[in-house]
Amino acid sequence: MYDIIVVGGGPAGMTAALYALRNGKSALVIEKEGFGGQITHSPKVENYPGYTSLSGNELADHMMEQIMEQGADIEISRVTGIEAEDGKWVVTTEDETSFEALAVIIATGVKHRMLGLPGELELVGEGISFCAVCDGDFYTGKEVIMVGGGNSALQEAILLSDKCAKVTIVQDLPFLTGEQRLQDVLARRENVSVITGQKVSAILTTAGGEFKGITVTDRESGAEKEFSADGMFVAIGLIPENEPFKNLADLNSYGYFDSNEACTTRTPGIFVAGDCRSKQIRQVTTACADGAVAALAACRYINELQ
Repeated sequence: MYDIIVVGGGPAGMTAALYALRNGKSALVIEKEGFGGQITHSPKVENYPGYTSLSGNELADHMMEQIMEQGADIEISRVTGIEAEDGKWVVTTEDETSFEALAVIIATGVKHRMLGLPGELELVGEGISFCAVCDGDFYTGKEVIMVGGGNSALQEAILLSDKCAKVTIVQDLPFLTGEQRLQDVLARRENVSVITGQKVSAILTTAGGEFKGITVTDRESGAEKEFSADGMFVAIGLIPENEPFKNLADLNSYGYFDSNEACTTRTPGIFVAGDCRSKQIRQVTTACADGAVAALAACRYINELQ
């Protein structure tokens, strides 16, 4: 049996494991796909303290190497359930393997809602991005497309317009849904244009497979038009993967864990960390902060049991 099981191997989960191990607790990290989470989509990370520049994959590798050096156990599988049993928690994975722990930290993160177009996944981090704060600098002086018309998309577009030569916002609805204040800011930017009622129907690439633009289809007429660009940012929503754990922690109307900065839940012994919880800022540094807070809270919980 472990002291702490961490569900999720992104920055929040790996930081949680690190702090648990440094506090003398045994820790197992269960990750369903690949360690690093959303940060692995960033070709360069330049806003993480201590590094001038490195790729998201490199940062994830450093984190994983660190926790393994500290003694973390690793399991690659999808967690399907967490149940209380005789004063401990039993975590079950999709291959019907069970692990036991005194406390569990859920750090399942989120996934970006994507357009669902052929070739899209292969271009993530190589022409398609989701975060202007993370990747906007790579398009300084270049032309980009911003897909989405809500608050997040408009905020991203404002940041991009400060750096890029041209920003084209593409919204599939007949109107932008973001706040009027944000729309007014963008309306005053000469390098920003807005296209509504158009759905992105194809991604254009060069002969070498590099991103070069998109095809949009008019929602009413069906007419198609191509737009060239150096890169594309997509902000059409995030999808938390918390549904399997709603019996343990309350979810808000968007599906995020309804937990505050303490990273606790209504269930003693269950903690949450990272992008999967309700929060205003989702960055790699805030994910790491959550991991530390959740791990220390879990350690205190275990110490009080003993």
